[in-house]
Amino acid sequence: MSNLLTVNGLTKQFGGVLAVSDVSFEVNKGEIVAVIGPNGAGKTTLFNMISCFMPPTKGEVHYKGTRLTGQKIPNLAPLGISRTFQNLQIFENMTVLENVMMGTHVKLKTNVLSAAFKLPRVKKDEKMAFEMAMEVLKFVELEDLMFEKAGQLSYGMQKQLEFARAIVYNPEFIMLDEPMAGLNDTETNRMAGYIQRLKNKGTSFLFVEHKMATVMELADRIVVIDFGKKIAEGTPDEIQRNEKVIAAYLGEEAV
Repeated sequence: MSNLLTVNGLTKQFGGVLAVSDVSFEVNKGEIVAVIGPNGAGKTTLFNMISCFMPPTKGEVHYKGTRLTGQKIPNLAPLGISRTFQNLQIFENMTVLENVMMGTHVKLKTNVLSAAFKLPRVKKDEKMAFEMAMEVLKFVELEDLMFEKAGQLSYGMQKQLEFARAIVYNPEFIMLDEPMAGLNDTETNRMAGYIQRLKNKGTSFLFVEHKMATVMELADRIVVIDFGKKIAEGTPDEIQRNEKVIAAYLGEEAV
C-alpha cells in the first residue's frame, strides 16, 4: 500500500496540560484507520490538529507529500480531503438537496462575477452540482427526501445527509468524527456499509468511534491513545489481545 497521510510527533499543550503527546502513525491508500481511546484521551484534539482546525504545539502532518500543518481549512478540500463532525453541521432550513449541493463547490468553476451576470458557465455548474448531489443522495438512500427540509429529518438521516455532503465531491481521504454516535444498530450498520463500499472503490478513511463492535469490524488498523499518548497500534485482532489496551479501554467488551 502507498502512504497517504503521515502524522509525525503531534503534540498539543494547553497551559500545563499535555492533551496529546508525540503521536505518530500513517494512513495508507485504500485503508480504514480508527482512533480509539477512553473519554478525555485526546482523540478530538488529535483529530482537530490533523484536519487543521487546531495548530499543534509540536509535530506535523503530511498528505501525499504536502505539509498540512499550517494550512488554512479551505485548502483541504482541493487536496481531496473531507471531514465530518461529532456535532452535526447541516443547514436545517435548507432542503436535503441544497445541503448536498453546497458540498460540490470544490468541483465548480463559477465565481461571484459570473454568477452575478448569469454567464453560461453558471447554468452548466448548476447542472453539474445537481447531478453530483443526486448521485450521492441515491448512494445514501435519501433521494426520496431531496426536497424535505434537513431539520425535519430524523437524527439518523441527518447523519446520512452530513456524510453525503462530505463525499459529494469524491474526496480521496475522509475524516469521520464519531460517525456512528447516536445511531441505532440498523443505522450503524447502514453507515458502516457506506464506508465499506467507498473503501472498496479506493477511498481512505480515518475515523474516531466509540462503538467497539463497529470499529473491530470496519477498521484495517487501529490506533489507541490514552492520556494523550499512543499506547498501541495494530489490526483489530492485535488490539483485542493487547494487554495495555484491555486495561486502558476495552476491558471485557473485547475479550
